[in-house]
Amino acid sequence: MAATCEAVSALSLALFARGQAMAAERGLILADTKYEFGTDAEGRILLADEIHTPDSSRFWRAASYEARFAAEERPESFDKDFVRSWVAERCDPYHDEIPPIPASLILATSAVYIEAFETITGQSFSLPDPAEDLLARVRRNLADI
Repeated sequence: MAATCEAVSALSLALFARGQAMAAERGLILADTKYEFGTDAEGRILLADEIHTPDSSRFWRAASYEARFAAEERPESFDKDFVRSWVAERCDPYHDEIPPIPASLILATSAVYIEAFETITGQSFSLPDPAEDLLARVRRNLADI
């Protein structure tokens, strides 16, 4: 078990270092993240989920970080914290029913994710063809990895 923990730790640190380097190339700071690992039937360690996305990570804009830090302001970021903040301003999400999310927040969330995609990948975002089979699209996208 100790060897597995050491291997997962080493993998996590390597993934984080690579993510930080890639983010820096795009003017971002990869502030924190999470990784999910599992093992296969042979005991090999597998990365089990997405990594370095606004759902699993916190990205800050490098250009404004120093000034915001000096002013004790929250860094400009690409993450889902603004949705959490909206909910937290209206209820205790652990005990209360979450109010309906307004269309304006859904659209703002989409805009943040599109901007994050374009900034992180350096590619333009384009909407998928709604006529394309979802499973076929996922397989096509994964084949490019």
